[in-house]
Amino acid sequence: MTSRLAARRLALTAAHTGAALAVHAPELADGFAAALPEAADIVGRRLRGALVREGLTPAGPGDRWHAFHRVEYAEAGADDPADLLPRRLAGNAAGFAAELRNAVVNLAVAMARQRPEPAGDPDHAAVAGERLAVAGHNLHPCGRTRLGWDTGDVLAHDLEAGHTRLGFLAVRADLHLGDDVGAALREVYPQVPAAPAGYRVQPVHAWQRDAVLPVRYRDLLDSGALRILAGELDAIPTAALRTLLLPVAADGSRRYVKVSLDIQVTSTRRSISVASTRNGPAVSVLLHRLVAEDPAADRLLLLAETAGAAVPVGSGRDMGAILRDGLTGRLRPGEQAVPGGALPFVAAGLVGQFAASTGRRDDAGAAAAFLDAYARLVVPPLLRLTLRGVALEAHLQNCLPTFTAGVPQRLAVRDFAGLRLHPGRLAAAGHEVTLWPGSVIGTGDPDVLRAKIGYTAFQAHLGELIIRLGESHGLAEDAAWRLVRAVVDETYAGPGELAAQDHAAFTAATVPHKALVRMRLAGAGDEYLPVENPLHAPA
Repeated sequence: MTSRLAARRLALTAAHTGAALAVHAPELADGFAAALPEAADIVGRRLRGALVREGLTPAGPGDRWHAFHRVEYAEAGADDPADLLPRRLAGNAAGFAAELRNAVVNLAVAMARQRPEPAGDPDHAAVAGERLAVAGHNLHPCGRTRLGWDTGDVLAHDLEAGHTRLGFLAVRADLHLGDDVGAALREVYPQVPAAPAGYRVQPVHAWQRDAVLPVRYRDLLDSGALRILAGELDAIPTAALRTLLLPVAADGSRRYVKVSLDIQVTSTRRSISVASTRNGPAVSVLLHRLVAEDPAADRLLLLAETAGAAVPVGSGRDMGAILRDGLTGRLRPGEQAVPGGALPFVAAGLVGQFAASTGRRDDAGAAAAFLDAYARLVVPPLLRLTLRGVALEAHLQNCLPTFTAGVPQRLAVRDFAGLRLHPGRLAAAGHEVTLWPGSVIGTGDPDVLRAKIGYTAFQAHLGELIIRLGESHGLAEDAAWRLVRAVVDETYAGPGELAAQDHAAFTAATVPHKALVRMRLAGAGDEYLPVENPLHAPA
């Protein structure tokens, strides 16, 4: 693929989006065009770093290296990110190139739509905070990929839209599997339609209802086994898109509902498996039991998945729904929840608040003290859970740390679909859980368990924070990782063979890194590569 041809293909993709904006949102057209070069540069820089990190292209002189073999670039070095892909790249290179261009144009649309929004209750404030991370996932070059949506869909339902709609299906009872999510919603939202006799009401994303179900399930709709109901709830899209924040309920609380959305974001189509709908509530109960036994039980706040259901027809993934608790009413006076995706953008301000409230100067020393306090909030409970058989998917997108005057207080964690459970470790800790047959979250391999928490908590989460504190406060990375290593050492200070094994794995010379580009090229499953570990050197 020549550079000229690649640039032309991006130009065609952008022209198509620009034409759609001219019709549906002409006020965004100029902003979109102005944002395109920056959007292409952001996607290209992330891709360029990933290609080097994963050994697909060689490093160059002057590359800025960080922990875990991460490299950052000041510029992409190509007008079209797809032009950075090596020639004769094995696997789905052409498809991946299309994903990259899709990410560019949708990022440009998002940048053109960015507007400050006053925060409301903690849940509303969290969604508003997520919009700071306009590029999406902090490591994935396709954080803004929306394959399956056209520009009109993006305008109607993406994060920056600020609103979408939750629809409802009547599902014949013999086709419904799981909890009565519709009835649970109706208890606190009287506008949810009642179920006809012999049916259950199932929530569904309005786009999924209108664009997917009539095509794939026309026979069930024609026969009456599925009925599209007239009622809707207004909802707010979160950064996860398929997870929607619902209005304030009759009891004053807020709830989220995670619904199937058959579009591709980053590496995954965002439909919901039957297993996820059935495991979520059971795993939530298990996690609450485990957290209650932890010495730092008051420092972990779980957003429980209270009900889940699926319609196991077709793929079984197109009509899943999971109900989740919110934050509103659960925070203490003065406590502020920050969505993890926004943490890199507000960390400097938090350090300033931390310095003022602890009587420190706002300098590298204050940043180090802040990081130490934050690591002591995040690392010990997550590692102790792993020791007992649960590796949470603790990347930034699933975490909402809380602060009071900049001082870390609690770690709220949401979305349990991507965690890993080790039945042997759970049994040794006196716990068990029955998972849906074939569930991918269960593993008997401790390396798989540790890779999940190691990549999400250390690399994607703390790694990002440390880089940003270096930029804002001059905090040296080697000193920062020595602080984290000290917390790891203290967490595993007690006796025990498993503790020694986990400690050795997390402080080994190399650790597994999730190879995001190689996964897209292969088109299936997680893939890991070894990278240098900053936690290897003793504190």
